[in-house]
Amino acid sequence: MPVNYSPPTPASLLPVPGVRLGTAAARIKKWDRDDVLLVACDPGTVAAGVFTQNRFCAAPVTVCRDHLGRQHAANGEFRALIVNAGNANAGTGEAGLDDARLVCAAVAGRLGVRADAVLPYSTGVIMEPLPADRIVAALPAAIGALGERNWHAAARAIMTTDTVPKGASRRITIDGGAITVTGIAKGAGMIHPDMATMLSFMATDAPVAADVLAPLLREIADVSFNGATVDGDTSTNDSLVLAATGKARIAPIVTSTDARLDALRGAIEGVAVELAQAIVRDGEGATKFIAIEVVGGAGVDECRKVAFAIAHSPLVKTAFFASDPNLGRIVCAIGNAAPKALDARTVSFWLDDVAVVERGSRAASYREEDGQQVMKKPEITVRVDLGRGAARATVWTCDLSHDYVSINADYRS
Repeated sequence: MPVNYSPPTPASLLPVPGVRLGTAAARIKKWDRDDVLLVACDPGTVAAGVFTQNRFCAAPVTVCRDHLGRQHAANGEFRALIVNAGNANAGTGEAGLDDARLVCAAVAGRLGVRADAVLPYSTGVIMEPLPADRIVAALPAAIGALGERNWHAAARAIMTTDTVPKGASRRITIDGGAITVTGIAKGAGMIHPDMATMLSFMATDAPVAADVLAPLLREIADVSFNGATVDGDTSTNDSLVLAATGKARIAPIVTSTDARLDALRGAIEGVAVELAQAIVRDGEGATKFIAIEVVGGAGVDECRKVAFAIAHSPLVKTAFFASDPNLGRIVCAIGNAAPKALDARTVSFWLDDVAVVERGSRAASYREEDGQQVMKKPEITVRVDLGRGAARATVWTCDLSHDYVSINADYRS
């Protein structure tokens, strides 16, 4: 089960005016649950997306980028999202692209919208042909199930190795009008985003121009999903889309200098951070949630590099699983990733509030039993001070357990 994470209830995920969701069973894998999600948005909805940087990106990622580009170029609308679980449609060549477009066209035909107003998502096994016929056959059931309150069912339908559905909501007031933000995500393994997340869909009823929404989403991705890592593997399918339906009764936000954007950014970022952390807490086989805070850097990039070096080290991750304060492993990870200009004598680090290293040497106050007490906790903070500047970065990760190997060894069986 996830580390200190209470999954959302259907009532906790707030409906977003202008967004309806429906699920159906295409039986892509032998799951006794729905595995197709259709999201339909009202006319006037705009969207932005960020996607994997993996060069072997999946067909739906390519089609999503293309369709979003067309929407923005023509000041067009985002009208639907179609998601399937159980098959990634990655490494499938031209046939995979054709299948993704076929599914989009089928959705467009049934909803009476343009095909490039539909965005496809896929998640699951890589290098297997997409059973597009099953997805298309499931569309009538998904359309029949469309409703504003189906966010929880949607979160369940997109799961693969996730143990629980993941979702979050926020409601704020801007100019006297209620603004809602709700999002769902899936992911538990093959998690090291270089853009956004594994798969996530977020929506708000705030009226936001598309050219304001896109940079806003990139900023939010950098401080949320791009700080989450389970195993250091960037997926072929990582995709995040944010839709804005414009249904809220406030004046549109059309510039990035609009003072109201800060409040909206805070709400969207809050949902994104909660989803990103939920993915890490549900990391395959995870027993511990670890926040790695690196401060005192000359730049954010070097702070992130050090944080990810700690987060990705199998030796560090297995030490956390064993509650073993073999803290030389963290020292080694810092040294491997630190810039050449770093003087080790300026570096300090802590486990929670226990000082382990002070200015390059073992802290005089450090006792192994104190370190072990921290390591036994389900939630741990590693704080590193590089002592060479004012930059900082935070990364969230989990431990590496026996179950991680078992889950991934059995994934296709």
